[in-house]
Amino acid sequence: MGMINLQNSLRYGPTGKKRKKHFTNRVKTKKPEFKTYTQSPCQLNTLREEQAKQYKSIMEEYMASGDYHKVVSDTTKREPMKYTGTLVKGIATMHKSNAVPVISQQEAEDIAKMRRN
Repeated sequence: MGMINLQNSLRYGPTGKKRKKHFTNRVKTKKPEFKTYTQSPCQLNTLREEQAKQYKSIMEEYMASGDYHKVVSDTTKREPMKYTGTLVKGIATMHKSNAVPVISQQEAEDIAKMRRN
């Protein structure tokens, strides 16, 4: 009686029992017939189609008229923002890097006398 190679055998399983199905002797099955997919009408899809007809996209209108690429925006450098009022007297540092606006002389003195507890 011959010895069965269980390590690399495709016809026999790890228990030594002969396998019923082997990749070289596959069971021939019929291929499924090709059926075209027909989508059932969905209420959400019909609502989207109605809204697309009612509310047209502004970008699509620009592209249809040819004005889409003619839109030019202003790219000049803006002037930096500056405080021009008289309410704020200056800026004080209260604790570490906490910058606080100073409105009156009394407030500046209070911030200067403030200590950490």
